[in-house]
Amino acid sequence: MHAIPILFENDDIIIVNKPSGIGMHNAADSHRFKSPTNENSASRSTSSTALKNRDPESLGEEDWGPEARCTEDQGIVTRLKAQLNRSDLYLCHRLDTGTSGCLCLAKSPQAAAEVGELFASRQVVKFYLALSQHKPKKKQGSVIGDMKNRRGGQRILLKSTEKPAITQFFSHAAKPGTRGFVVKPYSGQTHQIRVALKSVGAPILGDELYGGASADRLHLHAWQLHLPFSTGTIVVTADVDDGEGFTHDVVKQWLSSLPEPTRYPWPTIPTRYTSMRESDDAHSTKEAQQHKNKHGKSNENTETSQ
Repeated sequence: MHAIPILFENDDIIIVNKPSGIGMHNAADSHRFKSPTNENSASRSTSSTALKNRDPESLGEEDWGPEARCTEDQGIVTRLKAQLNRSDLYLCHRLDTGTSGCLCLAKSPQAAAEVGELFASRQVVKFYLALSQHKPKKKQGSVIGDMKNRRGGQRILLKSTEKPAITQFFSHAAKPGTRGFVVKPYSGQTHQIRVALKSVGAPILGDELYGGASADRLHLHAWQLHLPFSTGTIVVTADVDDGEGFTHDVVKQWLSSLPEPTRYPWPTIPTRYTSMRESDDAHSTKEAQQHKNKHGKSNENTETSQ
């Protein structure tokens, strides 16, 4: 299994280029390891069951030694703990399983709380890349509206704007029959970009949940992340290197021709929205609850999946 690319690392955080197809957490039945040792079947069963019944966030260093092996259904946190031989890593935000690109994890609860506050107060600047086989109703603009859940795992965009998802985009012809998008989500709500592009008539390539054309992956990529720490802003860019759409020669030429995303004339966010925070109720995560249980404090501002 390939190593997860590390894009940036310091004493507090790690930013990786998450591959498409890897979730944030382990699949429900996959808290186990494959060991190369020649233990008898009973011992292997006992060991596997013990690990399966333990919370993956509670595993100690002895569980992440050279004999630990990642399985296909393990999430990004478990994989990185094994890869980096670390017992503690904390998600600072989320990406959908199909989305690739910049993902930030903290090395301590304190760092997770600091980065979580940056996301919650919407100080983090994020840029995404997306492809669609549909021409949008408008070439550029903003999509603003509240979101709600519906059956089948979908979310829908509403006309109301009490606590809206705010998504800005510019589109280009990436290749004949394929539209490319540079997207800047101001908020961080679940499926926000996917719903926004569907709402302008351009569901993302590979996003069959929202009417996108079939493909080998969801063609949505977290391209660039700006984290404004008190000591200076960290800017990280993740190259996209898989997907039949993204790796097409003509699309690769389009990608290489794109200017820095900060150079686009992004619209000003209406002032009535700039003081809003990400909803604690909507965006709390499993890590936040575990951290609260262990340390008596909660990092409940973790942004959810795009």
